[in-house]
Amino acid sequence: MTTDATSSAAPPGLRETKKQETRQLISDIATGLFLAQGFERTTIAEIATAARVAKKTVTNYFSRKEDLVLDHQDAFIASLAGMVSGRQAGESALSALRRAFTDAAAGADPVAGFSGPDFARMIADSPTLSARVRDLHDLREAALADALADATGAPRGEITPRTAAALLGAVHRTLFQRIQELTLAGQDNARISTTVIAEADSAFGMLEPSLADYATA
Repeated sequence: MTTDATSSAAPPGLRETKKQETRQLISDIATGLFLAQGFERTTIAEIATAARVAKKTVTNYFSRKEDLVLDHQDAFIASLAGMVSGRQAGESALSALRRAFTDAAAGADPVAGFSGPDFARMIADSPTLSARVRDLHDLREAALADALADATGAPRGEITPRTAAALLGAVHRTLFQRIQELTLAGQDNARISTTVIAEADSAFGMLEPSLADYATA
């Protein structure tokens, strides 16, 4: 009896699900190894062995070693731009970002910087991961600048949206670092949320004279 190759193949949805499961498994195992023995000391070969996959499978799913840890990076890069694009009618970019950060801090969102003490320590102890986090902040700011240009009808790359993005990005970068500092100091998420929500109100308030009405929907 012959078998139809098309009918025997896994449906696209199932194949994609299995790929996502494999990717998540590798990431989870890698993170466990990084936490146990440090990011810099852990090799791709060790991760592959622990995950019971080929080394090439790991590199096919994760082009950089840092990607095994920072699995929220796409959401992170797009987060501020998405908040501007999704702002409410009559709401400025500053107001939208301020509101969204308060919601994220109240919910201890990992994208805002709530990672837990072990993860925060791993990042702080790794020059490679620390550098990558800085890169992600830069990429997020660039995406925000494009969103602000689109929101105001300015050409992408024009100085005004780039400057606004730099100011807004600096507040978010500072608050992210603050959350990491408080995490490493041993504070729990509830206490950190209370602290940074109050500090965010002050930090965003400093931008009101220049950006209160900028990019209003």
